[in-house]
Amino acid sequence: MAEQKKKNEIAKQDNSELVPVTPQDVESRMIMLRKQPVLIDRDVAELYGVKTKEINQAVRNNPRKFPFGYIFELDKYEKEEVVKNFDRLNVLKFSSVAPAAFTERGLYMLATILKGERAEKTTLAIIDTFVQVRELARTMEALQTVEDGGAQQRTLLQRTGDLLAEVVGHNLSTRTTETEIELNFAVVKIKHKVIRKDDSGDK
Repeated sequence: MAEQKKKNEIAKQDNSELVPVTPQDVESRMIMLRKQPVLIDRDVAELYGVKTKEINQAVRNNPRKFPFGYIFELDKYEKEEVVKNFDRLNVLKFSSVAPAAFTERGLYMLATILKGERAEKTTLAIIDTFVQVRELARTMEALQTVEDGGAQQRTLLQRTGDLLAEVVGHNLSTRTTETEIELNFAVVKIKHKVIRKDDSGDK
């Protein structure tokens, strides 16, 4: 009984010195694979403060919790692409093991296995990020159908800016709806002007 419980759960760790995970930490690791935003097992482990092998062991010990669509192994081409495009994943180039990618559903299921205060806070950050990115995508889709310069467009642009501030960081302000820069997300390409707040205060 005790052995089975050990297999089904990752033991609690002392995470008192670990910095809490934020939605910005999650968003910066989200990548687009097979037309959906995912997190690579190595990044998942880093967010949860455990080793990659512990994440994969949790999956192997609970195969029925991870059916098709919850997790998948990267093929050779996908692995080469993530290594080429994301410097933090360069270490995967030297691994003989195919990295795994967790979809949103897989991450939620993983949260039922991982235990501890750090795991709980990380799960909340992951959920918040996926919710915000989905709303951001819906808002940008709605912008394609509204009249330029109208009140609805201004409202949607303002909401886009608010979501950007939440996902990218709270040091962004949206005092204007003028288009200025382009930001790339896992699920949508966004163009919107953002103003970085002056930490020294407004002049």
